[in-house]
Amino acid sequence: MAKRILLLASGTGTLAAAILEAHRTGQIAADFIGLISDKDSPVLSIANKYGIPAIYLPVGKDRTAWDQEIFSVAETFAPDLVVSVGFMRILSPRFVTTFSVINTHPALLPLFPGAHPVRDALAAGATVTGITVHWVDSGMDTGPIISQQSVIINESDDESSLHERIKIAERALIVETLVGYGRTGNL
Repeated sequence: MAKRILLLASGTGTLAAAILEAHRTGQIAADFIGLISDKDSPVLSIANKYGIPAIYLPVGKDRTAWDQEIFSVAETFAPDLVVSVGFMRILSPRFVTTFSVINTHPALLPLFPGAHPVRDALAAGATVTGITVHWVDSGMDTGPIISQQSVIINESDDESSLHERIKIAERALIVETLVGYGRTGNL
């Protein structure tokens, strides 16, 4: 039986598009059962393009109510795996202990956790950064590492150019990770 994957995303959807295209071409053997976004963003249209139910759940004034709402929606999907791809929200401890959740992060964790890892790597004078796929726990970018890929920082890089190169590596690494998961059910 194919594994059931729920996507969480917030933005333009380049990671979600790479995953769903790999699924469409038969590379990822899993069922993509839905996508939840906290923003009314292009990723919702991408999900619709691939025939994936897309749900927009904006965060309101009551964060506790939103935590309950996203938990309830995820629970109705009954996912085997939740994949956070550009989802810029910290999930509640209840969510990450109930569901198996993985995330991509544009740095070689444990270096440069948080919201601005590309900027932080440049500010630190790093010569190498990269991408990490990791399990999500109740900390910020502290869960066990599943896979990583290095990206060399060029002297000419600024935040934008480096981030674009990282995104290319990020799309490839998350697809590769999910191809393996679809085949074996293990990460």
